[in-house]
Amino acid sequence: MICFEKLWRMLRERGISQYYLIKYKGVSPSQLTRLKHNQGVSTHTLNNFCTILNCRLDEIAEFCKDDVPPVHNENA
Repeated sequence: MICFEKLWRMLRERGISQYYLIKYKGVSPSQLTRLKHNQGVSTHTLNNFCTILNCRLDEIAEFCKDDVPPVHNENA
């Protein structure tokens, strides 16, 4: 599965809230929910995030084996 912990870490580090993404960048709340739960999203959504954050895809997403849950570290 594709994991988005890197995305959430980057948003925290940059002080970007979900409210900001929805209100000012046109991100759908349902897309944020899908990303939170490491569910499938379109390449269009990933492209939008890379554009908003001015980053590469590998900076916000990574492959994680399905049998090994990603480590969520709030202090990372």
